[in-house]
Amino acid sequence: MKKNLKQLSALLLALSLSVSVTACGGNTATTATTTAETTAGAATEAASESAPETSAAAEANLTVEYPVTVTDHLGREVTIEKQPESFVSGYYISTSLMIALDLDEQLVGVEAKADKRKIYKLSAPELTELPSVGTAKEFDLEGCAALKPDLVIVPTKLKDSIPAMEELGLTVIAVNPEDQTKLFETIDMISTAANVVEKGQKLESWISDSLSGLKDSLDGAETPSVYLAGNSALLQTAGPEMYQSTLIENAGGVNAASDITDTYWADTSYEQILSWNPDYIILAADADYDVDSVLKDSALADCTAVKEGHVAQIPSDIEALDSPVPASFLGSYYVASILHPEVVTEEDFAAAEKDFYETFYGFTPESAD
Repeated sequence: MKKNLKQLSALLLALSLSVSVTACGGNTATTATTTAETTAGAATEAASESAPETSAAAEANLTVEYPVTVTDHLGREVTIEKQPESFVSGYYISTSLMIALDLDEQLVGVEAKADKRKIYKLSAPELTELPSVGTAKEFDLEGCAALKPDLVIVPTKLKDSIPAMEELGLTVIAVNPEDQTKLFETIDMISTAANVVEKGQKLESWISDSLSGLKDSLDGAETPSVYLAGNSALLQTAGPEMYQSTLIENAGGVNAASDITDTYWADTSYEQILSWNPDYIILAADADYDVDSVLKDSALADCTAVKEGHVAQIPSDIEALDSPVPASFLGSYYVASILHPEVVTEEDFAAAEKDFYETFYGFTPESAD
């Protein structure tokens, strides 16, 4: 059960909203950000991406009328006939988002290994006891159907399984929040489908304002090159199609691997890293190696980042802040504190982290220690 602190913070934040949205019966609610016009503009500028068109849910008030149709990240138009009362989330990104939207108590099934995620234990421990529906590689279709959810949310990687889910009578939407705009689209999609548009607005506004403030503080600063090393190995990196590249840009850096065309972690080599010669090497939050091993790697002795001791790892004390969860903007704050410590301090990161988790997840980072 979430703490009362979360409910109080959400109520106070709600009083500050001055915009409203709706998804009218018979209309199509597109996957678009539903924040106020000025805030959406700030988010777009911060993320260096074009803003999605205003959704049908942004035209009148905060109440969704059913049936409502959303367009998911596979381009599928999915009609939700009535307000969902139960959900299955087969993706940790959407599960974390649903906690932030106060939908966690309506979840009846979640992705595998939920009991290993600290964010769930801290904010919604009941999730760790829910049935598992497997992973994107091994999704449990029959197990999911047996839970009889009103709506299933899965990653787009499961696109080939969706027809079978629909044959079992499931209503499914697929999400792929691999950049800032798509993260906002995911928030809009789920909040519209679940009739919690106001909560989605609060969340988007918070992220937008935070990124806009970060961008303003970094205005005019140099943009050092950053090599972001993967979870499994140092010789893997994130190309421009991954959220991690957006994170680097938001932090006032340039992705050293911006010319890579892979849409997932790309294999690289020591020779390639030395050719890029990044100013900083940042390790993924869940990397199974550490900063010291990189600094002592003789193959990288001539790399500027290693020579200058500019190697760090993104925090994962609560959740991996380099994944496209709602809190991912905090990953940009942390990386900015490494790239531009004269502008963004560790204290700035800690304050942003505390405020966000307190407001949307009902706990303070101190309780994660």
